[in-house]
Amino acid sequence: MLHEERFIQAITVHEQLMQDLRLVQSLHLPQCYIGAGYIRNYIWDVLHGYDLRELHSDIDVVYYDARDLREERDIRLEQQLREETGNAKWSVKNQARMHLRNGTDPYQSTEDALRYWPEIVTAIGVQLDEEDRVHICAPHGLHDLYQLVVRKSPFFMDNDYYNQRVHRKCWQEQWPKLKIITA
Repeated sequence: MLHEERFIQAITVHEQLMQDLRLVQSLHLPQCYIGAGYIRNYIWDVLHGYDLRELHSDIDVVYYDARDLREERDIRLEQQLREETGNAKWSVKNQARMHLRNGTDPYQSTEDALRYWPEIVTAIGVQLDEEDRVHICAPHGLHDLYQLVVRKSPFFMDNDYYNQRVHRKCWQEQWPKLKIITA
């Protein structure tokens, strides 16, 4: 519970992230979260004592809607978010169809899909409810995030991809306190 409280507090004081969460909440997409690097990198910055640096390459919006798997919908939503914010970093993906790209069995929910993301610390999503309360989707929990440990998700099977990814990202250059565990 300690990590969750710290996490929620950190999210609520990040004004731009809260604005982005409100905007995404207004889309009324099922099981919808902002996740991945936007969230992970921000918390790593907080834990390293850095000022807000916005080091994320995109703003990942993930949701789950098995009734509409059209990629065109995601593209339209990305364009809408880009036009509303003037920010080209938006990326929208319906997790109900991502198993096709990933070559896995169909995911059952957004949380199930996040379980299969490469790193435990990346598999974290945040949403706001109608009362502006923060909700967390973290199928592996927040422990690794707060311990600054990067490790492969036990559900992600491609060790070579994981190892190449963490090497390519050069995270320890930006966040030297990280401990990266290779697969």
